[in-house]
Amino acid sequence: MASLLLTSAALAEAPLFSAEGYRLSHYRSPTPISHDNARTLDTAALQQLLREQPQTRLIDVYRRQWLHGQFIEDELHANLPNSLWLANTGDGQLTPQWQRYLREHLRQASQGNTAWPLVFYCRSDCWLGWNAIKRAHHLGYRNLYWYRDGIDAWQQAGLPLIPAQPLPLLR
Repeated sequence: MASLLLTSAALAEAPLFSAEGYRLSHYRSPTPISHDNARTLDTAALQQLLREQPQTRLIDVYRRQWLHGQFIEDELHANLPNSLWLANTGDGQLTPQWQRYLREHLRQASQGNTAWPLVFYCRSDCWLGWNAIKRAHHLGYRNLYWYRDGIDAWQQAGLPLIPAQPLPLLR
């Protein structure tokens, strides 16, 4: 019992944010209404952006279990059409391997152009997109968008989702 209390106390004292401002835990909880480094979009605004700037890249950062050097499909996942799924890149702390995964796939998606429009999303009440935007901004990208309610809002609008697999980890 003392062990359980100690564990609960330790969790209660664990910081929610890193010194750099990344959300570290409780990723599925209410998010801010905006992001300092991105324009926040609702579904209608995202559809308009995609019509006006069809080169826009959609970046899904939903998590996928990684075990023994491979993604483990523990649940089916679907995302917005024409999305790149960069799984786990919205975590609060990234190892160099995951930082490289994000950096290199963003470079490829943007053709090396840091002004390329990038829309990050996850699900509603999810900090992963928020963290990924912060990280992309740190990498120099400046034309960033946050589809705050993500997959859930798209689905609620009756719009199609496409079965997805994460892009492979770069070696």
